[in-house]
Amino acid sequence: MEQAGRLLGLSKAARRHLSPEELTLAAWPAAVGKKAARHTRAVALEGQRLVVEVGDDLWQRNLELLSGQILANLRSMLGASAPRWIEYRLVVPRRPARSEALDPGFRLTAQPAGEDAERIEDPVLRRIYLRSKRKALAS
Repeated sequence: MEQAGRLLGLSKAARRHLSPEELTLAAWPAAVGKKAARHTRAVALEGQRLVVEVGDDLWQRNLELLSGQILANLRSMLGASAPRWIEYRLVVPRRPARSEALDPGFRLTAQPAGEDAERIEDPVLRRIYLRSKRKALAS
């Protein structure tokens, strides 16, 4: 992906067929490197400002310190169409939506300790299991 970003930025054909925003978003991984690209995502080019989503505040602070170098990398790849500023937005990862609704009559109930332990053939493992289950149910 990094090499693709470099090639897209330098290619005249890419400049004819892709918007400046698409070129900038494609060049982002090459401008910041593989490790930073895994923790960030360039999402939009608003005028001369590139909006980048960051997974945590530590990466956000570090990237803010490196903004000058990142912008220089983007300028070398994109030329005059490169952004002049970068805005880092902290984004909390979302949990995926539940695909199925819970049955309203559903309740978690603990089975008696012996029922499921009977299926464990090894007596040592059975004893370990029963002790850990008692501890878990006691707390």
